Amino acid sequence: MNLFSVLDINSSALTAERERAEVTASNMANAETTRTPGGGPYKKQLVVFGTERPGRGKFALTLSRFGDLHARGVKVEQVVQDKAPAVRRYEPGHPDADADGYVSFPDINPVEEMVNLMGAAQAYQLNVAAVQATKAMISETIQILT
Repeated sequence: MNLFSVLDINSSALTAERERAEVTASNMANAETTRTPGGGPYKKQLVVFGTERPGRGKFALTLSRFGDLHARGVKVEQVVQDKAPAVRRYEPGHPDADADGYVSFPDINPVEEMVNLMGAAQAYQLNVAAVQATKAMISETIQILT
C-alpha cells in the first residue's frame, strides 16, 4: 500500500463520518416530530457502514498486488429506519392525539444521539489528523528524493 492509497482510505472515511453526522443531526431535529408525510411519527435513521473493495475485474486482479485485494476504505452501505415502536405519551390537547389522548412520538433519545454525533465528530477529526500526517510523510519523501 502506498501513501496515496492511505489518503484514499481516509477520504472515504471522512465522507462516511460526515453522512453519519448528518443522519444523527436529522434524528435530533425530528425527535418531537409526530406527523410525517408518510403518516405517523418520524422514524429514527441508522447508518450502516461497509467496506470499499478494489475493482474485481480480471485486468485489475492481474495488475494488483496481494495487499491491494483487501478492503480499501469505508462507505455507507445504507441508511435504515429503526424498528423500535413509537413512544406513546398522554397529551390530550395535542393536535395528533388519538381518541384516548395519547400521542405517538419517535423513539429518539437525545443523549444517545448526542453521543453518536460526538463519536462521528471525533472519528472525523482522527481521519483529518491521519491525512495531515500522510501529507507530511509525502512531503518528507519528496524532500529526501530531491
